[in-house]
Amino acid sequence: MRAALIGVLFVAATFAASAADPVPKYTEHQDLSYFVDGSGQKQPIKTPADWAKRREHIAAWMQSVMGPLPKPEKPVSLDVKVEEEVAVGEFTRKKISYQTDSTERRVKAFLFLPKTSKKPTPAILCLHQTIGIGKGEPAGQGGSPNLHYALHLAQRGYVTLAPDYPSFGEYPFDFAPAHGYTSGSMKAIYDNIRAVDLLQSLPEVDKDRIGCIGHSLGGHNTMFTAFFEPRIKCLVSNCGFTRFHKYYGGALKGWTSSRYMPLIDSQHHNSPDEVPFDFPEIVAGFAPRPFLASSPIGDSNFEVSGVKDSIASAKPIYELLGATDNLRANYPNCAHDFPEDVRKVAYDFFDKHLKK
Repeated sequence: MRAALIGVLFVAATFAASAADPVPKYTEHQDLSYFVDGSGQKQPIKTPADWAKRREHIAAWMQSVMGPLPKPEKPVSLDVKVEEEVAVGEFTRKKISYQTDSTERRVKAFLFLPKTSKKPTPAILCLHQTIGIGKGEPAGQGGSPNLHYALHLAQRGYVTLAPDYPSFGEYPFDFAPAHGYTSGSMKAIYDNIRAVDLLQSLPEVDKDRIGCIGHSLGGHNTMFTAFFEPRIKCLVSNCGFTRFHKYYGGALKGWTSSRYMPLIDSQHHNSPDEVPFDFPEIVAGFAPRPFLASSPIGDSNFEVSGVKDSIASAKPIYELLGATDNLRANYPNCAHDFPEDVRKVAYDFFDKHLKK
């Protein structure tokens, strides 16, 4: 029943993005109690169908800033190539490359596979922070040991995949519009959707138990991707977001490079009052799927009160969809980091929801 509900919500979102009728505007992104009907009137959200209408509007406005989500009738072949294979303890680490679209730039990633599993196991897509080595950090190849979560989760028995974000690691990308993307955010979203295709193609993976995790850049990359990708069944964002009004006091320049969403600058004047979506709506858009916001109170990048605002706004939607317990937040007393005790909360969250 819950899988069917998720499908209904995502079909609605896809329809709105391509509909000819104008999408109604919303200025109250924290207020998820209503949707705007075809005559411009506010209607209370009382049923899942009501929420599906608001969610489709959110999806459309996100795409107005990020660019349209690619929906090719026949995606290009992944053409997966193994470039390196190393035995590490109870699992195998492969360095692979694969194709996601027609830009002729191959994504490189580290793939961890358990050696001993006799049946398909859950898998987790592991997205890195802003760091030059890209995928190497979550894979344990450098950077902060606190952020080696692809390695850690493989040690807990998951298949994990850690790809490069465009322009990091071994993935040169110039974000020119000629490649077909309005924003780096949408390019990354589509790459991650193809990463889910790749995971589902593996005989070692349980196709219905795929999660996603990331820190900082990887945290909001996880969120943006999961909003548009229903096959992600459980997600964790560590130090990944706050309301736009509370991001450095509403100074949004950090969101507007070519790696992210340049239209926030050129069309919305770096104003949180003008950006047509916000994180409370994104969080609610995950419902009824399990989501953990891991948000330290000392995070200087993403102010914690904006996270608390977002969780409070999304809670009624999770309740409406019968999934109150699936929305969780952890507010540890640390800085912009992912220390061991905080990671344990996140990893246990995956175990609870993906190892059932």
